[in-house]
Amino acid sequence: MADDDENKRVVYVQSSGVDTPQRAATPFFLAATAAAMEWDVKIYFTINGPTLLKKGVAETLYVKKDGTGAPLSHFIDQARDLGVELLCCQPSLDLNGLDYEELIDGVKMIGGAAFNSLAAKASAVVCF
Repeated sequence: MADDDENKRVVYVQSSGVDTPQRAATPFFLAATAAAMEWDVKIYFTINGPTLLKKGVAETLYVKKDGTGAPLSHFIDQARDLGVELLCCQPSLDLNGLDYEELIDGVKMIGGAAFNSLAAKASAVVCF
């Protein structure tokens, strides 16, 4: 009998950016948790989400309004260390005036067709 968790795929969609830091960490935290469960996990950054991936931003962005706790980079590193793949929407880079070279290393660009394919094959798609 196959394990219910076998071959699970989850895609988290992060549409919030640096303007709403309180919404920034949860997708990374949940993705890290799913990856620790040995699921195939990806986070897709669209609309304002790519602003979180700009080099130097995550180290200075704190989720709590009072600026305490771990910076966003902690949550990103944790997710990536567990194998979470970071994907970015090209038009959303343009929307935010960003270039691919400004993003942290390891981010993969995908288009709408690739995202739709991922979403159609996923066990769950969770949007933030």
